[in-house]
Amino acid sequence: MTRQQRIWLGVVFIVVGFLGHFFAARAISSNPRAYPDHIGGFFLLLLVTGTIIACVGWRFWKGRRYITVLLFVVVPALLGTVIYIMRCDLIS
Repeated sequence: MTRQQRIWLGVVFIVVGFLGHFFAARAISSNPRAYPDHIGGFFLLLLVTGTIIACVGWRFWKGRRYITVLLFVVVPALLGTVIYIMRCDLIS
């Protein structure tokens, strides 16, 4: 996989995480305050998990930056998907 393909894959994961939060907010269609809350939550989640992952990566994976970047993009994608599933009650 080339460097450019890995970058695009990372962008896709970030977009998936963002869309999870966006569609969770859309599921609350009666409350217009849901959009800023969920989108703000996505960026706050990205900041907090990114900081934690960067610190752990700096401590344990110094020569393998790709692990840190992979976790940085996969964790928000997974959490965004989980938030969408929880909000829409897809698992009952």
